[in-house]
Amino acid sequence: MMIGPDLLNIAIYLPLAAGALIALLPRAKEHLSGPLALAASLLAFIPALALYLGFDPALPGMQFAQDLPWLSALGARYAIGLDGVSLLMFILTAFLGPIAVLSSFEAVKEHRRFYYASLLALQTGMLGVFAALDLLLFYVFWEAMLIPMYFIIGIWGGQRRIYASVKFFIYTMAGSLLMLAAILWLYFGHQAKTGVYTFALGAYGNAAAGGTGMLLFLAFALAFAIKVPLWPFHTWLPDAHVEAPTAGSIILAGVLLKMGVYGFIRIAVPFFPEAAMAAGWPIAALGAFGVIYGSLTAWAQGDIKKLVAYSSVAHLGIVMVGVLVLEPAAVGGAVLQMVNHGLSTGALFLCVGMLYERRHTRLMADYGGIAKVMPAFAAVFMIVTLSSIGLPGLNGFIGEFLILFGTFKVWPCLALVSLGGVILSAVYMLGMYQKVFFGPVTNPANKDLPDLKVREWLCVLPLLALIVWIGVYPNFFLRRIDAAVNDYIRLAGGPRPAVTLAQEGK
Repeated sequence: MMIGPDLLNIAIYLPLAAGALIALLPRAKEHLSGPLALAASLLAFIPALALYLGFDPALPGMQFAQDLPWLSALGARYAIGLDGVSLLMFILTAFLGPIAVLSSFEAVKEHRRFYYASLLALQTGMLGVFAALDLLLFYVFWEAMLIPMYFIIGIWGGQRRIYASVKFFIYTMAGSLLMLAAILWLYFGHQAKTGVYTFALGAYGNAAAGGTGMLLFLAFALAFAIKVPLWPFHTWLPDAHVEAPTAGSIILAGVLLKMGVYGFIRIAVPFFPEAAMAAGWPIAALGAFGVIYGSLTAWAQGDIKKLVAYSSVAHLGIVMVGVLVLEPAAVGGAVLQMVNHGLSTGALFLCVGMLYERRHTRLMADYGGIAKVMPAFAAVFMIVTLSSIGLPGLNGFIGEFLILFGTFKVWPCLALVSLGGVILSAVYMLGMYQKVFFGPVTNPANKDLPDLKVREWLCVLPLLALIVWIGVYPNFFLRRIDAAVNDYIRLAGGPRPAVTLAQEGK
């Protein structure tokens, strides 16, 4: 039986290898690109699932680790491994890969070889980010995933795809350059102190204090905040979501946004605990404000896809509050909520894509009464909607509950603000559902829409299964992250002391 690192490498690089082969297909065989991409993404999910099932929650630190020479002259190594937090992000990425590919079969008609090659290359980049234990390797994967997503939006997106792709690229590249500058500062600073050149993540715990530590923390924090996206660095997201093809929106919502939060957990906070302790409340306050802002802006939308896009600003805002509060329940809930958001919002974008394929419009005003002609789709959309607003028994509830529970013990004002956003989410999501499915029929074309097809059922059923599973039995996922959450809080300087409402308001 292959050891852990072998399975980890297969899961990471199999999509890239398959994408390269698909890109080389002759034009006469282009019709095979979709099935081959689906097969490759399914094959890549098998070792990822084996890693998840083989992960031992009782063991501290990284598992399935590998550390090999890479760029020896620079001190960079090929170091990979998974702990509980990165494991959940890794399996989520591998899980959404086949769904994104399958959702594209009817939507993408042109340049299919390069589209599926880009989608598979993107998957390798995302998986590599979550597995990297070397700062330079992390940065390489971080930048590598930017290129295929730029092409996915810019070539196969909507009418304003060029604008959206360029905006996405400029925002994320600006953050990446800040992160690179901070990495190099750490790298040369470590050499000046120890005489050793290294990019190893483990070498930079409590890397710098004082003003220097705060500047470096803010450089990393800004890079990750753009990716989250944290208000007010969110403006690239609605354009990217609206113009991206369905698969691009699924990957953006399901995985790419979580990389910003993951960056805070893996790098920004553990590297600079003093700065994170000082700046944590203001950054979390931005997250809490983003919950309200994202909810109110989503409520004002007439475009279903833009509504879901702004809901991501709200959902990720509450996740940022949970990550920065440094309370075990809140941090664990935030990690689980990253998975929940990936499933629920990924499913919402999938469903919006199904509607768009039928009517070629995303405006709520163009729909109405479609529950009568698409009852199965209406039922699926309702489950996903209830999941997104945190109905007890579905996945969204437990994550939000843990975040609010833990945050209320430490930052009660931010917990109350975040709770307001949770309430608003029910208002705009259920309002959207009522208009689209039970509102007056505004167009005769709505009376002849076909219900879910076999391919579409294959896309939504795995998502529905996990939405219910996490809602009913979240401990299957939570117990794998306990050790990693405790390590994160320890490296960040320990739990924050509880404050009263009066103290927090000062």
